Amino acid sequence: MFDSTTLTNLIREALSHLPKVEEKRMFGGTCFMVDDKMCICISKDHLLCRIGEECAQVELEKDTCRQMINAGRVMKDYVYVDFEQIYSLKELNYWLGLALEYNPLARSSRK
Repeated sequence: MFDSTTLTNLIREALSHLPKVEEKRMFGGTCFMVDDKMCICISKDHLLCRIGEECAQVELEKDTCRQMINAGRVMKDYVYVDFEQIYSLKELNYWLGLALEYNPLARSSRK
């Protein structure tokens, strides 16, 4: 199992080849914005992945993540993945891949 510092560094390295990546402090951790859109965040004990509603439903059925709920509102494009679910780089790359795959379809954050 990885800790938040290690995961942040691994994701930073994995995204380093992309032209437009920005790190922001959000949701109690570090969020990686790709092309001005929130892609993946690392907090103290989970990842927040923006993978789209359809993909989120598939993953929720597998019971490998949980739905993001913010102020009582279900955030359909987002899921939380507990660090306990990330055993190796393979799992990390799986979730990062889902987030990057959805990123071109996601709407940009409000400025």
